[in-house]
Amino acid sequence: ETLCRDYADYEEYKQYLVPLGIKTIRLQGGWAKTEPVKGALDFAWLDRIVDDARGRGLNILLETSYGNPVYEGGGGKDLAGGFPTSAEGLAGFDRWVEAMATRYKGKVRDWAMWNEPDINKAHKPADIAAFNIRTAEIIRRVIPDARIAGLSLASSSPKLLDQCLAVLAERGKVDLFDWFIYHGYEFNPDKSYANVEDLKATLARYSTKARMRQGENGCPSETTTRFALPNHPWTETSQARWDLRRMLGDLGHDVESSIFTICDFNHTGREMNRKGLLRATEDKKVVAVKPAYYAVQNLVAVFDDTLERVKEPSLAVMHSGGAAAFAYRNRTTGRGLAALWDNSGIPGEAWTTPPVQVVVRGLAIEEPVWVDLASGRVYEFPAGRIVRADGFTIYRDVPLYDSPVLLADRSLLPLAR
Repeated sequence: ETLCRDYADYEEYKQYLVPLGIKTIRLQGGWAKTEPVKGALDFAWLDRIVDDARGRGLNILLETSYGNPVYEGGGGKDLAGGFPTSAEGLAGFDRWVEAMATRYKGKVRDWAMWNEPDINKAHKPADIAAFNIRTAEIIRRVIPDARIAGLSLASSSPKLLDQCLAVLAERGKVDLFDWFIYHGYEFNPDKSYANVEDLKATLARYSTKARMRQGENGCPSETTTRFALPNHPWTETSQARWDLRRMLGDLGHDVESSIFTICDFNHTGREMNRKGLLRATEDKKVVAVKPAYYAVQNLVAVFDDTLERVKEPSLAVMHSGGAAAFAYRNRTTGRGLAALWDNSGIPGEAWTTPPVQVVVRGLAIEEPVWVDLASGRVYEFPAGRIVRADGFTIYRDVPLYDSPVLLADRSLLPLAR
């Protein structure tokens, strides 16, 4: 996401993209990097990345951020930078967006608007909506079948979403967009979902087509003082658990999920952002693979498009502290799994797994195994701790902790041999 400002080096992490298993990469277009001299657009830096990513089979979500200070009133070139405001700046922005859409037509179908405009308090909902319309109409004119994600809000506030959508609706422009993006970081990732459901309900009042999309969330692997989730004693262990809970929580609430980010990056003038799945140095060299990389890899190996979420089965976890629980089944075989975790607090370091009772109905788990997604370990579930009666299956003494585990039919797992 930050390649447009040279905070990270694509060449350092590109080899890790395909093994991770995620199929879409989010990139920022970088007007200031593309037009360092007024009137001379040079996309060579972005061509290299787009072509390499596509060559690796990745879908690209290309974001139209940020401004360009070579134009007076051209907007800021970094996070929280203001929109272009002058006639010259706006005209330059329009030319850049049109040139980018023209250049990548046939290569990039998915587009997103200016990143986190609401961080800049000068941007009111009407300004954000108007700038989204301006940008999306250019892309749609060049690429009629483009899929466009609107707003790209840092916030997950239903009120802010409603204010922006009201302006779009007043101008008849809601249907320019296929998704609307929110971010919204929480120390306990499971605390997000009351807002997420409100966001979905808010959008449903304006559109039957568009969907909400979580466009950026991740967790540091150490204590940081800036950016999202600061001043907390994060570790590589708690990062991995947080990332798993965010991704499976999103999946369980039927929103597309994004994991931020593949690689640590050096936000020049601020500090290292340690949300990467890969550890990088201040000079942008990848030096280690974090546990979160392998945890995400484990999750993606199971939760691909062969599964569908099952809403009708009964699924209950007898746990006084609170637990998340979601059911899935294979679209072809009907075999199922349940994803479970203690969602009562911020992910931590403890490895205790107190036993809980899990009651399931309507989920075909014929050869049950217990899976710890953080470690990738898989264990046969003891037959003596399974009770089947009256259409229910009770799994007794299931180990549960603050990182997702699965009760799954063995056939759903790509097990190493």
